[in-house]
Amino acid sequence: MIELLLILVPVVIGAAMQFGRDDENEKWSRWTGALVAAVMFFLALASRGTEWSFRWLSRPFTSAFHFGPTAISYWIVLLLAVCTFSAILAVNQPRRRRFIGQLLMLEGTMMGLFLARDLLAFALFWDAMLLPVFFTLLGWGGHSGTAWRYFLYNFAGGLTLLLATAAFGMLYGSTDVIGRTDVHLVGAWVPWIFIGFSFAFLVKTPVWPLHTWMPITYSDTPSPMVAVVSAVQSKAGLYGFIAIAMATMPDYVKTYAPWLIVLGIVSLLYGAFIALTQNDAKRIVAYSSLSHLGLIVVAIASFNPIALQGAVLYIIAHGLFSAAIFLTLGYVESREETRSLVRLGGLGASNPRLAGALCIAALAALGLPGLAGFVGEIVILTGVFQAGLVWPAILALIPIVLASAYMLRLFQGIMNGPEVPDLPVRADLNWIEGLALAPLVIALVVLGVNPHALTTFNPSAYNATTVSQGASK
Repeated sequence: MIELLLILVPVVIGAAMQFGRDDENEKWSRWTGALVAAVMFFLALASRGTEWSFRWLSRPFTSAFHFGPTAISYWIVLLLAVCTFSAILAVNQPRRRRFIGQLLMLEGTMMGLFLARDLLAFALFWDAMLLPVFFTLLGWGGHSGTAWRYFLYNFAGGLTLLLATAAFGMLYGSTDVIGRTDVHLVGAWVPWIFIGFSFAFLVKTPVWPLHTWMPITYSDTPSPMVAVVSAVQSKAGLYGFIAIAMATMPDYVKTYAPWLIVLGIVSLLYGAFIALTQNDAKRIVAYSSLSHLGLIVVAIASFNPIALQGAVLYIIAHGLFSAAIFLTLGYVESREETRSLVRLGGLGASNPRLAGALCIAALAALGLPGLAGFVGEIVILTGVFQAGLVWPAILALIPIVLASAYMLRLFQGIMNGPEVPDLPVRADLNWIEGLALAPLVIALVVLGVNPHALTTFNPSAYNATTVSQGASK
């Protein structure tokens, strides 16, 4: 029953927050939302090894509301709870109660996605998790066109995922397969099923050239919401490749792996070079995410157990530092009413705590040893090189080096240099804002120093070792 609580409690409370006048219960909404997110974290900690299932469909194939964390999704669910807690504390938007309600509904729908053990339930929550972001963009975003672009791109991916899931169920007879190791789909329709899954996963990640919805979405979405979207929602496609495609169709993943590697490398390079040219701070982080997530795609396509361990670690690391950066940039924008590097400068002198938070998050993003980002990158590169993918490993080094350039440019442009005379001087981080960032920063340091819990992930549970060995014979 823990799984049901993780899904239903945030959704129900979030939906309840949408009712009533906007001037009612605004003060307690932040603490109510933060309390719910904190409780979800402790429930998620207790969910390891638990499952709940209820069969609801018998024809034309069997399907169940089957929920329980897998070896990977357990850590993503914990990441989701931490990021939601931090995002709720950081909310300073008008109609705060409704905004926090959207964050809670996003948490609940993503809990359903990552806890789903049934493909059909996974596909249904895939579409459901789009709605809170869509309504947030309509209500608090800069342009309604961004909301529709986000929704149409991702709903198109969700539609192919749903069609592929239906075909999977018709072919195999059941969609209750996530987390199982005895499901190997074969047949003439399997390549098309794999393509349907892959399109959805690649749009959601995203990778080049399916990424065009992402920069404008990240720049127009309020920082607390985009922190959760970038940190967790963007991992849905990567999780799908590992827990679904690799587990049930390993031969086809191996067949199309060269294409995935090419897309990953192009995303790596393109995202890094474009991040260097941006002056909008949020767009720099958006394009850096395109680059970082491209590295994880390469790791998955390498079929190397070490690279896959690094991919899981980097999924969590990227979630932590991207959430921390977006929340920090939100604080900068709320103080200075701009996020343009052309207009900002010298804030570190009057905001040392804000500068320190952004510094740690940026250093994690550029891969400083001792922080979680470095461990994920080095393990991935080691595995990719060990898999015999020498040129992809060499090319991946270029954007990793460029990350230092655009992240230092971001930090230096905002916090150091001469102060801009006409910018207002406002107070540094208060204790609530510091509390929002603290779990993210602490986790970055802890995982950077001791990544053992995540690097003990066993890729053979998803057939990675088997396929890798089979391919080498």
